[in-house]
Amino acid sequence: MHQLASRLRRLPPSCGPVRLIGVDGHAGSGKSTLAGRLAEALGGAPVLRLDDIASHDELFAWTGRLLSQVVEPFGRGESAHYAPYDWRARRFGPPRPLPAAPVVLVEGVGAGRRALRPFLACLLWMEMPPEEAWARGRSRDGEEQREFWDGWVTAESRHFAEDPSRPHATLLVRQLKEGYEVLPGPLGGLEPSREVTERDGPPAMW
Repeated sequence: MHQLASRLRRLPPSCGPVRLIGVDGHAGSGKSTLAGRLAEALGGAPVLRLDDIASHDELFAWTGRLLSQVVEPFGRGESAHYAPYDWRARRFGPPRPLPAAPVVLVEGVGAGRRALRPFLACLLWMEMPPEEAWARGRSRDGEEQREFWDGWVTAESRHFAEDPSRPHATLLVRQLKEGYEVLPGPLGGLEPSREVTERDGPPAMW
């Protein structure tokens, strides 16, 4: 993970002074865990979770809010302020600061969407089949979220059909029992070092 973090730091800024890194994948695929570990490896990089930007009424119709509250301030070299959504109270809370740090992670389904890609320095895609990811998510959230998940699967499937992220991923990340395997993504542009893609030995873990 520290090797990947080091290479992300060396990328050119993509949104003002910020290297904006997208972490996308199906719900339940492990995006939050990866983003947390990567943020730690980056020395405490800020993480924007798209669960805070989306809402019950706008599962994916949050592009304008993200651009105006986060991307535009970053583009001016300013700290961003966004209003996180409270999924239990069903309302947006008070503004929360997000510093224009050298590296900022944007984690969540749709982080690699068409409207955001021009501002990303790198897009990571969690490589896991949707059925497996959704099963993990349902198990994690329990029976009380069953109805929400039924609606979510339909919405997510529609979103990726209309605006797929994986074809534009710089790197694919596969979670192993211990660590991660990092592979070249369809877009390319940030080739993993040789030991990561070497197939003769055990998978390399970052």
